[in-house]
Amino acid sequence: MRELFSVTGKSVVMTGATGVLGHGISLHLGKEGARMAILGRDRERGERLAREIAEAGGEALFLPCDVLDRASLEACRDTILERYGRIDVLINAAGGNMPGATIPPDKTFFDLNIDDFSRVVELNLHGTVIPTQVFAEDMARRGEGAIVNFGSEAGLRPLTRIAGYTAAKAAIHQFTRYMATEMAQKFGEGIRVNAIAPGFFLTEQNRTLLTNPDGSPTARARAIIAHTPFGRFGRPEELYGTVQYLISDASRFVTGTVAVVDGGCDAFCI
Repeated sequence: MRELFSVTGKSVVMTGATGVLGHGISLHLGKEGARMAILGRDRERGERLAREIAEAGGEALFLPCDVLDRASLEACRDTILERYGRIDVLINAAGGNMPGATIPPDKTFFDLNIDDFSRVVELNLHGTVIPTQVFAEDMARRGEGAIVNFGSEAGLRPLTRIAGYTAAKAAIHQFTRYMATEMAQKFGEGIRVNAIAPGFFLTEQNRTLLTNPDGSPTARARAIIAHTPFGRFGRPEELYGTVQYLISDASRFVTGTVAVVDGGCDAFCI
């Protein structure tokens, strides 16, 4: 049974690896025996993460890149193929939000900054589509591989205020379903495409929205927790098992799904 969930020897490319969630997932998979290619814009954090993985007995390569820059992604791909020989897994975890793409309580939809809205959609959606085009080519050529896109609770149900991020993550869920059919029908059943939809986890991106300067929860945080059956935020390590499942042989007949990890938030009944 343990071999069913094994990721030992798999060559895993992960974008957004220098974020809170990406860091933890990369370190976990590295400890589990995956050969990690960690991509991100923060060189210091990326190199530190690669060292952590190596010190834990794993293998890792950090490559700085911009997920919206095809040339930099292609250079990363060539380096990874030279180092590892193949790409078995792509985890698209890069993303983010911008203040102008949100609608604060004292504003309305008509105050939305369309330029920031476009940037958020570009970062989250295009920043998933372009890496998939670049890194999935090796999978298509071999007829084998697994892709995991990062969606969000925001893509399952509209959340007040975060207009741009909500729209982008909903699009990623649909892109995931589309690509599951596209890859299977044209390149074989050996390629699977799924998404993970984390609920509410404290990260650098949302910390100021969910916590006060003294660390206590904001009114928005209290509302979220009140609508989460588990009554708390998620912990990064609670994503590890779902990601490992989706890239291992344990999910060989699973494609086109959005795995929700949210403490029951999406199922909450009023």
